[in-house]
Amino acid sequence: MKKVGNHNSISRKLLLSLSLTLIFSLTSFAQDPAAAPAATEAAAPAAASGGDPVKGKELFNANCAACHKLDAKSTGPALRGVASKHDMAWIYKWVHNSSDMIKSGDPVAVKLFEENNKAVMTSFPQLSEGDIDNIIAYTSEVKAEPAAAAGGAATPPGTNVEGGGISNNIILGALALVMAILVVMLFMVNKVLTKVASNNGIEVAPKEGRTPIWKAFAKNQFLVLVTSIFLLLASGYFVYGYLMQVGVDQNYEPIQPIHYSHKIHAGDNEINCKYCHSAARVSKTAGIPSLNVCMNCHKNISEVAETTATAEYSKAFYDAQIQKLYDAVGWDKTKQAYTGKTQPVKWVRIHNLPDFVYFNHSQHVSVAGVECQTCHGPVQEFEIMKQYSKLTMGWCVDCHRKTDVKMEGNAYYEKIHAELSKKYGVEKLTAAQMGGLECGKCHY
Repeated sequence: MKKVGNHNSISRKLLLSLSLTLIFSLTSFAQDPAAAPAATEAAAPAAASGGDPVKGKELFNANCAACHKLDAKSTGPALRGVASKHDMAWIYKWVHNSSDMIKSGDPVAVKLFEENNKAVMTSFPQLSEGDIDNIIAYTSEVKAEPAAAAGGAATPPGTNVEGGGISNNIILGALALVMAILVVMLFMVNKVLTKVASNNGIEVAPKEGRTPIWKAFAKNQFLVLVTSIFLLLASGYFVYGYLMQVGVDQNYEPIQPIHYSHKIHAGDNEINCKYCHSAARVSKTAGIPSLNVCMNCHKNISEVAETTATAEYSKAFYDAQIQKLYDAVGWDKTKQAYTGKTQPVKWVRIHNLPDFVYFNHSQHVSVAGVECQTCHGPVQEFEIMKQYSKLTMGWCVDCHRKTDVKMEGNAYYEKIHAELSKKYGVEKLTAAQMGGLECGKCHY
């Protein structure tokens, strides 16, 4: 018998290669992030006033943040480093009563008043000189630079790195390499066994020919009949399901010309839905909020906080959307004034009922007390607004059949509830029992 080669040496070489690959991967990527040198923050120089910047930040947010920012002009000027521009005695007088200083003709006060569109600063006589010292200490801090990731690059999306461990991608890559090596080894073993059989004169019996399965199926008339009936029923089911979805736009999520995050506004900031959609309380439609409603807040909010940014949407992205709002209404944030040049915003409609359907928001919101989330879903969690519900006739009818009418503090329904509850012998009425299923309610 002829030699077929040293197969054990081949296996040893493959296993050795695998071991070296895994060792290299572990030593290269399993580094402890904590071992990397941490970026040290530059110590802020002591404020000229000698106040407490921590307390000053609290006072600034409570009294000054409505009109001032540290590093950008708002209704008033930027306040970072203001201690280097004016002496503390002047600042005390200005904060306590800026109007008196302007009337007295103080040249610095008058100049500051005219540079800021003659906006009168609110007087704060309740703030002591110590409080003002604390605020000045906060405004004198050096602006913190955004911390850069180790190596100057951010962690790629989808990479889960835990302290002292390796990323999931590396583990999956190692497993894929092991599987590939096993497949190669099986192929080589099959090739070696074939050579051994050939050298020993062993003949492998050929596979017997079999009737193709499609021919065997075609000869069985019963199976053909049953399969045909099943396919017809399944086709009818799927065609019916498809036709029933025509005109149903559930989960429709268009991209708007200005990105508006309900998650930030209704969720994080807890702004009531009816503040922007005020028409929902008194009108048939909820309406599209005027951009002037947006400017009630964004006149002084020209950028978002660093903590608002997410992996998908950066701070620069959100700030750019606020700038789109300014371009649309013609607002110059540097001059804090309207330019008179406006641009229309072509919003994309999301919820659109057929013309033959009547729906009144005020009847549901103000009279029935239905929460907005009942139909529109958890909008406080939506980054991009979408159509949450089906808004089909069946969906509306089902809601009317299951929803009890809220009677607490609702004098509108007291008389009719008293009469109908006796008629149906129930304590609480549903919308259906009060005529909510009559065709003329929604179609007239």
